[in-house]
Amino acid sequence: MKFAITGMLMALLCAWPAYAKVVISTGGWPPFLTPQQKHYGFIGHLISDVFAESGVEVEYRLVPWRRAYVGAVSGDYDATAVWMANEDRKRDFFYSEPILNERFVFFHRSDIPFDWDDFSDLSELKLAGVLGYSYGNEFDAAVEAGILNIEWVASEESTIQMLLAGRIDAFPQEINVGYFNLKQLLHTESVDRITHHPRHISVNQSYLLLPRSLPNSEALLDSFNAWLATFKESGRYDAYFSAFENGDYALDARSNSSVTTR
Repeated sequence: MKFAITGMLMALLCAWPAYAKVVISTGGWPPFLTPQQKHYGFIGHLISDVFAESGVEVEYRLVPWRRAYVGAVSGDYDATAVWMANEDRKRDFFYSEPILNERFVFFHRSDIPFDWDDFSDLSELKLAGVLGYSYGNEFDAAVEAGILNIEWVASEESTIQMLLAGRIDAFPQEINVGYFNLKQLLHTESVDRITHHPRHISVNQSYLLLPRSLPNSEALLDSFNAWLATFKESGRYDAYFSAFENGDYALDARSNSSVTTR
């Protein structure tokens, strides 16, 4: 496998279109991809380092998610990151190999018992989620079928405050994102009042997307994927996640920036 990847890289380098820099649009996905953290977060760091192996510099542009998507479709940006798989998006973009596994869970108050095996177990509970956000196909189907009673709100901060006030019983969120938001928005004593249930709502993979409208996107993506494979094979990929878990990308102080959604 190692020799196959090395050979592929050599072939790509010979056919590689000249790129000094790629501009990547993003709406921000704390703590994975955010300007408030070192190296634009650990996933931002990973993406930048993968491109750097072929001599390409990365510049991130933080814009609302809708603008990040539409601007990349039209070729205003060389790529956009990071996104979950969606059939409609595949008409507009080439997908990289998976960059990140996102694990969605329910957050609830630590002083109130909360358990579930199936979405039907939650039918009598009050939930809240961020307007326009998807928490996985099965969750979305349960909402559509009327199994889940969910109030859609404008922000993550609203779901957290509603939970603390007892207005809802739980809210769904990616586990790392959820705890990041809690630490950003609450004092320590309030953070301790919230925990998560260990059962996953869903596990979704996220990707770098390159627009089909740009002529060099396929070649750029082939090189990115080949280098990403070497990172994973060598163990270098896992080092970014370990560094994140060790707090190497943590903020020194709270940020007042808003939490965005995809």
